[in-house]
Amino acid sequence: MKVAFFSTKSYDRQSFEAANVNYLHKLTFFEVQLNCDSAMLAAEFPVVCMFVNDIADAATLDMLASHGTRLLALRSAGFNTVDLKRAAELGIKVVRVPAYSPYAVAEHAVGLVLTLNRKLYRAYNRVRDDNFSLEGLIGFDIHGCKIGVIGTGKIGMVFAQIMQGFGCSLLGYDAYPNAQFEAIGNTRYVPLPELLDKSDIVSLHCPLLPETHHLIDAEAISQMKQGVMLINTSRGGLIDTSAVIGGIKSGKIGYLGIDVYEQEDELFFQDMSDTIIQDDTFQLLQSFPNVVITAHQAFLTRNALEGIADTTLSNIADFERGQPLKNEVAYSGSQK
Repeated sequence: MKVAFFSTKSYDRQSFEAANVNYLHKLTFFEVQLNCDSAMLAAEFPVVCMFVNDIADAATLDMLASHGTRLLALRSAGFNTVDLKRAAELGIKVVRVPAYSPYAVAEHAVGLVLTLNRKLYRAYNRVRDDNFSLEGLIGFDIHGCKIGVIGTGKIGMVFAQIMQGFGCSLLGYDAYPNAQFEAIGNTRYVPLPELLDKSDIVSLHCPLLPETHHLIDAEAISQMKQGVMLINTSRGGLIDTSAVIGGIKSGKIGYLGIDVYEQEDELFFQDMSDTIIQDDTFQLLQSFPNVVITAHQAFLTRNALEGIADTTLSNIADFERGQPLKNEVAYSGSQK
């Protein structure tokens, strides 16, 4: 099966070529982002593989369908940039990777917690400048803190288990409660306002859906503890960036660690070190001393890349053989 990959980096090519020895698909890699302008590159490819910030809107899907694409294979869990309704109308099947090494993302979230708390980024830079002062580097014991986990699927569960190991109590919020979360010990589900009110650290582990867009807005922030730590390794659109900036300025948000950003498709996954970044909101975020931003790298472990490649190529093999698509994302009529 001929597959056109978009938004590829060297690590994508390496992981997919290694996994493909078991499938023998014909893989072609493009570095450009998938959108209506680049979709022509996929002419005569029955399968297109896209990444998290590629755009599969109606115009792009129309272009793909008119040139023979019948399967859209996401090498990610999120599918919010795909117009599922239009894909269904065009007869394009959509599959995804629903789970890949939940440890990768959960451990990165914990890394952000530790980095912010102990100000490791500031300490590292000081020592490199031969500045060994400890002024301004005071942290707090994570042991005994209340941790709010919004979204208790596979990644949220791993994050909760790690934080429970620190000696924390855990408050969970999820539209679909997971019995395994409460089995961890020292955990309980609570309404979202209670989680926000009582948590010292709030970590987001939920998908971006119409009902979760700007889940963390000005009203949610007003319910949080003064000086709360907010972590987001899920999707940028879960938080209202302007509202979060207001929370940082007021001191309501004492620490912010994000691996995702609402407008990241214009920035992340490319070297912009010689560029004048035009996004004033992002530049303002970067200016705060209590903010740590990583560029959507939480997934980036060897284990996760291997899992993503194998699941994606398996999805394509199922499609080629006419077998049921166990990881299909079907339009239900409720998605926008």
